[in-house]
Amino acid sequence: MNPRLRAILQILIVLVAVAVLVSLFKPAAAFVEIAARELRYFWWLIFIILLAVWLIWGFGRKRK
Repeated sequence: MNPRLRAILQILIVLVAVAVLVSLFKPAAAFVEIAARELRYFWWLIFIILLAVWLIWGFGRKRK
């Protein structure tokens, strides 16, 4: 599996997981809606998303 295919697969898995979680947990969807309206909560959502991206793509890599 080449790196590009792996990256696309990881992005698709994350998007599917988010869609499933939002559909299962309606309060999470309400939180995202409130967070989008209220910027004082929105930075937490951005932080959580960035942390997830770092954990998926950056945490397990070996340094050069």
